[in-house]
Amino acid sequence: MVEKKEVATKKDKKVTEEKQSKPEMSVSVEILEKIEKMSVLELADLVKALEEKFGVTAAMPVAMPANAGGAAASDEVKEEEKTDFEVVLKEVGPNKIKVIKEIRTITALGLKESKDLVDGAPNKVKEHVDKKEAEGIKGKLEAVGAVVEIK
Repeated sequence: MVEKKEVATKKDKKVTEEKQSKPEMSVSVEILEKIEKMSVLELADLVKALEEKFGVTAAMPVAMPANAGGAAASDEVKEEEKTDFEVVLKEVGPNKIKVIKEIRTITALGLKESKDLVDGAPNKVKEHVDKKEAEGIKGKLEAVGAVVEIK
């Protein structure tokens, strides 16, 4: 630690000598030269001291999104971005057997598993599908009388 003080003292002497040899230098140039010669740790301490002294922070300002005009616009963007859907069987309808057959073809489940899924409505039929596939599944199940919802 003693060595650091000696180094700092030598730097200060050098800066003082330069000041005396160049009296026409402005204060801001002198400060910039001092900062230029500081180590990273000394600069970090300087920043902290300035932040505390003047009550400011050196953090970058965060930009607001361009479409921050309203909540309705952001909701529409969220709907457009959604690519992962799930198909939920709400009600079976009058043709339970046809619905079970459709569930079997859609999910590749066995007869018992498909029947359990239909009997336990409302149940998820398929998860993590794209919008086109979800609408296709919904169309097939509604064609046989089931009530289906896409989430």
